Amino acid sequence: MARRIRTTKNLAKRMDLQYFKKPHPLRRWRHWLSILVPLVAIGWFALQRANSQKIYSSGPLSAAHAVLGKQCNICHVTKLGFFRAAVSDDACAKCHDAPAHHPDKVTHKVSCASCHVEHRASPRLASTDDSSCTQCHANLLTRSGSSQFERVVKDFDKQHPEFAALRPGGTDPGQIKLNHYAHLRPNLAGPSGPVQMDCQDCHRLTAMNSSWPYSIPDSAPKPLPVAGRTDADMRHPRSRDYMSPILYVSQCAGCHVKDLQFDKRFDQAAPHDKPEAVQAFLVQKYSDYFATHPRALSEAVAPERILPGATISVNMNLPLPVPRTRQEWIDQQVMLADRLLFDKGCKLCHVMIEGNGSLPTVTKSSIPSRWFLHAEFSHDSHRLLTCTACHDRTPESRQTADILLPSIASCRSCHEDNGPQHDAASGRCSECHAYHDWIKEQPSKGNFTIPELRAAAFR
Repeated sequence: MARRIRTTKNLAKRMDLQYFKKPHPLRRWRHWLSILVPLVAIGWFALQRANSQKIYSSGPLSAAHAVLGKQCNICHVTKLGFFRAAVSDDACAKCHDAPAHHPDKVTHKVSCASCHVEHRASPRLASTDDSSCTQCHANLLTRSGSSQFERVVKDFDKQHPEFAALRPGGTDPGQIKLNHYAHLRPNLAGPSGPVQMDCQDCHRLTAMNSSWPYSIPDSAPKPLPVAGRTDADMRHPRSRDYMSPILYVSQCAGCHVKDLQFDKRFDQAAPHDKPEAVQAFLVQKYSDYFATHPRALSEAVAPERILPGATISVNMNLPLPVPRTRQEWIDQQVMLADRLLFDKGCKLCHVMIEGNGSLPTVTKSSIPSRWFLHAEFSHDSHRLLTCTACHDRTPESRQTADILLPSIASCRSCHEDNGPQHDAASGRCSECHAYHDWIKEQPSKGNFTIPELRAAAFR
């Protein structure tokens, strides 16, 4: 039997080329879905837009800006009132008007949004990525061609210089003769017997309001009252970062008041003040004493009041001449007290400089209240550690010039670059450094009422 021949043309004639014009359930559904889906999407978008502007958001805002989550137009708006995707620096400056970072030195300016990236649900928008800093500081260029800061800083782990204060040649600028080793020895002579001092006896956070163990009771200077200020204002979070200043009346007087005793006839010690104030105190004290002791001219000078050796303040010729008048007696008593105070008591802690007059000059103490001038540090955040865990050289320090700050190696023990991704404290630039100088921030004036700010919330 001969085979039937099927050509392509014959096969094509079997196909219905108008099949798509005939009704079919699947084609009908596809047709209506292509209409309904866009309509539903448009309706849903309109409904969401009517209730809030979150439809435009690519993610939640940071904690500081969360209140603006339903009013995108507060930030995403042009000067002409049109919505825009990028936020301009002018929008940020309405609330945060701080000067730019070294505007007279940097070679180019960066926008706010290039460092502070929103819609990532970051709790702190100031915690920027290191790339925000290293884009300039990895190869720092300035308009003058040279920089007073380190030119190459790429990370904290390896490419960060030692802290400036600890570099070779640095010394403590303080002029108080303080021997930490002597003050931390056991059985030290205290106000009421042997004591063992601790770091917190002298070094405490500013926010702490407890009494000092080695102060004179009720003698601490009281701050002047400020209208409207409460004790809570003194406990601002910033006051938990730095230590209280070292003051004689708070940390030293309890033990060293005996070094300002000048005469056993008086229970009161000389004031811890400028030499001129001390001199006026002594003249008044001996004038009052002479008025109530008519036999003062014949009183012998106590041997312990005669201080042998050279003096920087007064000249003393021994034996002492016998005073014949009230004024001669007062001058002699004041001279003896000057010798005990200026050449012995004051010199124990202060650097005394001989002046042109009869009184010496006390060198300014110059105790730094803050060492890291270009970085932020919080002692409160490190309260888990003992003081000597970081300040490990303090117990053996005998010289005032010793800088007892922890080195960068000590900080790296806990802080590692990109620390939050590992089992370590963060080592990001923003942990210690700030971009803006907020001390020079310009005041801003609010432009919104609560209903305007939270309008969507009231619908």
